[in-house]
Amino acid sequence: MTTYRRLFVLFLLLLLAGCASEPVIRPSKPTPVDTGKVPDYIEPRPLIGIYANQAGVREFIQYMVHDYGFSEDYLNGLFSQANKLDSVIRLEVDPFVPPKPKYTGPISSEPVVPPKPKVTAGWSSYRKQFLDDTHINNGVNFWRQNAAALQRAAQTYHVDPEYIVGIIGVETYFGRNVGKTNTFDALSTLSFFTIRRAEYFSKELENFLLMSKEENLEPRKIIGSWAGALGLGQFMPKSFRKLAVDFNGDGKRDLWNSEDAIGSVAHYFKNSGWQFNQLVATPINGDIDAEYIILGTDSGNQFWAIGQNFKTIKKYNSSNKYAMAVHQLGQSIKQRYLMTK
Repeated sequence: MTTYRRLFVLFLLLLLAGCASEPVIRPSKPTPVDTGKVPDYIEPRPLIGIYANQAGVREFIQYMVHDYGFSEDYLNGLFSQANKLDSVIRLEVDPFVPPKPKYTGPISSEPVVPPKPKVTAGWSSYRKQFLDDTHINNGVNFWRQNAAALQRAAQTYHVDPEYIVGIIGVETYFGRNVGKTNTFDALSTLSFFTIRRAEYFSKELENFLLMSKEENLEPRKIIGSWAGALGLGQFMPKSFRKLAVDFNGDGKRDLWNSEDAIGSVAHYFKNSGWQFNQLVATPINGDIDAEYIILGTDSGNQFWAIGQNFKTIKKYNSSNKYAMAVHQLGQSIKQRYLMTK
């Protein structure tokens, strides 16, 4: 009996000690880990503001919730704070004109003969916007300040550095004009208050929200162009997600940082088929037996033979004038930079 009594006393002491210790509280609901996720037991806040009456917004929110796991509460909050930007609508060409329907007829088996190029008018006035001493001198300074990054980008991606500089010069004047528009407001306005390219901008808004989540950015604090382009290289969100690189190794992709922008533009070119140290464009006269473009100037037409790299620049922007401005600005900066080394 003595043994049983001792065991009983020991059991009571252990029981009392357990009652005196801190209880283990196990939450019955999960704790949210970031602002983009809230537990499903919380009632979503209502969608209010100017976007509350847009049926497409509610459909877009449900799509982002269903396909990507965003919280409805979080997205309702974002759109409730969003603004409709009339200035952006004015900049979108024919914003309320429906897009042309896609061709659905029969496809011919005959080989396609490319049409002869038409004259691209207005080259003289367009050229003056970028090919002046101020642009060239600022481009030389940008090259000097970022010489190591440009050399490393050229070696890593096999892209001629003058064209990296040329893109950044034409796009943002070497980082001076990266835009002043709230990107979320711009893309929301273009997605839900215009028609012509609404589908395109809706996909960019989708990629913008995914980009913000992946890069741990606050969507309401990002500033860019009126059309949603970002950073020194003016990447749209889809291109940012696919082609932006962390070129300075600080653990984030920051296209407002010159080093990351340089690496990202070079990566963009490589991904688009750039051929290192190959033809971009050269003036031609007389018989034309190569692919060419015609630029209309104040003193007559110019004929230029173009190579694959000219087409690669046009993947950035499909205008012949844009691609020629990048080509000529990059070459002019390179010549002056080498002369002053």
